[in-house]
Amino acid sequence: MFGDAVRHLHESLLRPLPPFSQLADAQIRTILDHASSRGVGPGQTVFAEGDPAETFYLLLDGTIRVVRISSDGEQVTSLHIPPGQLFGIARALGRDHYPATAVAASEALLLCWPTSLWDSFIVDYPGFATETYKTVGARIGEMNARIMEMSTQHVEQRVARALLRLINQSGFKVAQGIEIGFPITRQDVSELTGTTLHTVSRLLSAWEKDGMVSSKRKKITICDPHRLMLLSDP
Repeated sequence: MFGDAVRHLHESLLRPLPPFSQLADAQIRTILDHASSRGVGPGQTVFAEGDPAETFYLLLDGTIRVVRISSDGEQVTSLHIPPGQLFGIARALGRDHYPATAVAASEALLLCWPTSLWDSFIVDYPGFATETYKTVGARIGEMNARIMEMSTQHVEQRVARALLRLINQSGFKVAQGIEIGFPITRQDVSELTGTTLHTVSRLLSAWEKDGMVSSKRKKITICDPHRLMLLSDP
């Protein structure tokens, strides 16, 4: 089934995506011909931190959560990968092993390539390399910004900013406001913001009573983004 997904994937569908935006259709087709595909379910691990980086991926559909284990053994969500982006690109960071764990936050469809092809892709397709390293730079910038947030901002601001980032990445309009586009729990939010589940639950309950958010089982909707944005300001 998923092998058919690659064979029937038209080049024009990939052209808007960052890794392919500067490539000709024939180049995209050649890259696709080296790919396989894989479907993963919510909560399924794509690869684990420390595993040999034998494969890199493009997320076609769904959301991937990137997770690391802190020095005191706590799980921390580093970032979320939206559709259309490469991940598992350890070779781009000069690494032979994955520096973090990738977990499907929702049903996801991936394109997969052997890491042994990475160097030839970078040499043969300069546009692929340029856009990929832009993505790497943006992710490093996002993680640095989050480190600064954890060092300098109150918990309320960190949680508000995290929710705003998630609706910017994956949100879609519903009757109540803008819903985060993948299943997410209060525990997930606590891991994303470096705080406790109790604190996140208390904040979301207060915001829900105040009409700013709606939090149901694995669903969070931002009902008043403007007010949440005011809360996120340092």
